[in-house]
Amino acid sequence: MYAWRQARSIAAAGLTEPEPRAYCAAMRSLFATRIHEASLAGAPDFEAFNAELEDACRMLAAEDRAGRAWCKAHGYGGYTSYASLDDLPTRVSVFGALKSKLDKQARAFADALALNLKGGRLKLDSLWVNILKPGAAHTGHIHPHSVISGTVYVAVPPGASPLKLEDPRLPLMMAAPPRRADAGEEQQAFVYLSAEPGTVLMWESWLRHEVPANAAKAERISISFNYGWR
Repeated sequence: MYAWRQARSIAAAGLTEPEPRAYCAAMRSLFATRIHEASLAGAPDFEAFNAELEDACRMLAAEDRAGRAWCKAHGYGGYTSYASLDDLPTRVSVFGALKSKLDKQARAFADALALNLKGGRLKLDSLWVNILKPGAAHTGHIHPHSVISGTVYVAVPPGASPLKLEDPRLPLMMAAPPRRADAGEEQQAFVYLSAEPGTVLMWESWLRHEVPANAAKAERISISFNYGWR
């Protein structure tokens, strides 16, 4: 195994064989932070499905008085059903159809993460709508008590803010210098993921993330969710 890693390091250094006095250390990548990225846009009925999702999101924003009151009280720039509605998959049929699609993605992601569910399963235990107005943002946070979290994008106008992911080691407050600008994505302290309608992003729920200020001239619409281990 060491010989294989050494050969890979030699190749990366542009050498054909070890120099007599050169020492090529082998590098390992440990403790991977995996992001599941998929798209619903390839389905034949996607345009109609996505339009129905957008209509449903806007319907909730118009009718959910408790949700609008929560957003006003907490300074949320737009609308979210996070604190007011916990039954979207049964309340509106298109959210139920979305749940079926997300369940498949979550199973695939759990398998890629090598999660040992010990006879249990991952269950969608929350799903909520986010409509972010121009200039509004969602500050950094994690999703406690969940295993997998994610977002599916419904409306992504030009200039809409990406998802910002944070290196989970930053809170350890080590006295480390910043990374060079030419460092690879996997070595950056922050990674920004752009999306388009139908994009599905999933990550482990401990991963801190945020949505920077929406620079678009129109509303950015997404649907977020959590899966728990049951």
